[in-house]
Amino acid sequence: MLTLGINAAYHDSAACLVEDGRVIAAAEEERFTRIKHGKRPVPFSTWELPYHAIDYCLREAGTGLEDVDHVAYSFDPYVMLGKHAPDDFVHLPITKAARRKKGDWDSIYDPLFLAYIVNAPNQLVDGYPHHLQESFRAAKQKGKFKWHFVKHHLAHAASAFYASPFERAACMTLDGRGEDATTTYSYGEGKKLELLGQVNFPHSLGLLYESVTADLGFLHSSDEYKVMALASYGEPCFLSDFREIIQLGENGNYELGELRFEERFGKRRKKGEPFGKLHFDIARSLQFAIEEAALALADQLYEKTKSDNLVMAGGVALNCVMNAYIRDKGKFRNVWVQPAAGDAGTALGAALRVDAQERGDTARSWEMTHPYLGPGFSDEQIEEFLKWSKLPYRKAENIAAETAKILAEDKIVGWFQGRMEFGPRALGARSILASPINPDMQAKLNDIKDREDFRPVAPAVLEEEAAEWFVGATKPSPFMLFVFDVREDKAERLSAVRHVDGTARVQTVRREQNPVYYDLIKEFQGRTGVPVLVNTSFNTRGEPVVCTPRDAIECFWTSPLDALAIGSFLLEKR
Repeated sequence: MLTLGINAAYHDSAACLVEDGRVIAAAEEERFTRIKHGKRPVPFSTWELPYHAIDYCLREAGTGLEDVDHVAYSFDPYVMLGKHAPDDFVHLPITKAARRKKGDWDSIYDPLFLAYIVNAPNQLVDGYPHHLQESFRAAKQKGKFKWHFVKHHLAHAASAFYASPFERAACMTLDGRGEDATTTYSYGEGKKLELLGQVNFPHSLGLLYESVTADLGFLHSSDEYKVMALASYGEPCFLSDFREIIQLGENGNYELGELRFEERFGKRRKKGEPFGKLHFDIARSLQFAIEEAALALADQLYEKTKSDNLVMAGGVALNCVMNAYIRDKGKFRNVWVQPAAGDAGTALGAALRVDAQERGDTARSWEMTHPYLGPGFSDEQIEEFLKWSKLPYRKAENIAAETAKILAEDKIVGWFQGRMEFGPRALGARSILASPINPDMQAKLNDIKDREDFRPVAPAVLEEEAAEWFVGATKPSPFMLFVFDVREDKAERLSAVRHVDGTARVQTVRREQNPVYYDLIKEFQGRTGVPVLVNTSFNTRGEPVVCTPRDAIECFWTSPLDALAIGSFLLEKR
């Protein structure tokens, strides 16, 4: 049974293909269109189906849309439209009274938004770009798929539970908003996933973080991770203000008071204005208040479920400092976070949810042990493009060993190997790599990527060595979703990845997950004694992470990278 998962409602549109419980492929649309987060300054583009990502998933499986049995879309418009059969004709625009049936929807749901989503099944078989017609055209005549609208938060929860290593787990999802929910609590066992409770719009920890992100001069729904980094430079001087805004209740409930940013904190920062102590302190206060609130909600969920295991998804779950706070201070023994915790991951969750419902067996057959679900390219394909480009290159006898030598010389390398990662983190397939020893390396990398100077870079460490270099890193952390303190006796050797607060966002690497990446770090250790590399995403400012050999080579030649390791080939600048 083939199930296609789609996210297209808000941002980070993506597709995923599941066959009999196993994920075949998953990718974000931005990697193909080269439009970051899928945000175009034209009408409807946010809701446009991820045709390129769908086409990739189908090609990876060697099939077409006509062979898909189920399509799972990670948003249910009928939560707002009321009870209709999926094939009913719905008159839009709907009335203002109908929009307010479950709250004041004027501020977040335009009728055109709902109309586009309701019409998505027709768009899938009729609205594809001409150059992708091979994957889609036959479905109009032969297609037999059944369409499923899956609630947004249910898709988030499914992406965490069904992909996790646990047969039983409590699940907490925190994001800006779904249809009506902003926070949900669930319990999963086997293939069952039961909703335990939810918090509804407008009360949303995610929207609060988004709002302050915008007030600090960043792009909301995109730059929240910058606020998390900025927070390390401040003091929680305004914690009482945020505690007043976030009013925690019982059984996972909470309400938000009014932010009134300028009344509380002064003038909003405009993009491009310098940062000052005020901005650092606001960010730190917000971050700590979110950590406190998330921990309280997680502890209440523990009391309800008494589970050893917590899984999390939703955009807020990409906050690795918050995740570590829950891990270290909370009641759950084990915490696992979906690496594609943002909206892109709902394509994965929707597909896994429908697959679990529609297949008769009760066993789970897949666990997300790595994120490498995107396009990959053979050496033959890579060399063909290199020859066409007339670029100087050489084939390495041992790409890991030769790249490690370059890195040990304090050079910076673009690393393009295997299948692309699914999710926002570069985890050793589409990465920029460097030595962590040089204290100037963070500044060099931020300059190459044209990033703010306060932005940290992250370490990738051999899994078996992690605890020797990072405090408490005794369990695998392969997705770079938790922070750990750098050990004091190792701080000098890890100066490039040690953040101002003494922490680092760690990725542990096991050979079974990514052999060539593991071998590279091992070779670097042999040359330097340090089993750690700096790992940041292979892109420059405003660009999505590279996907194809063309993307990698364009980024390499238009930035001051020293070398590119692409498949078995090396390109170096003299």
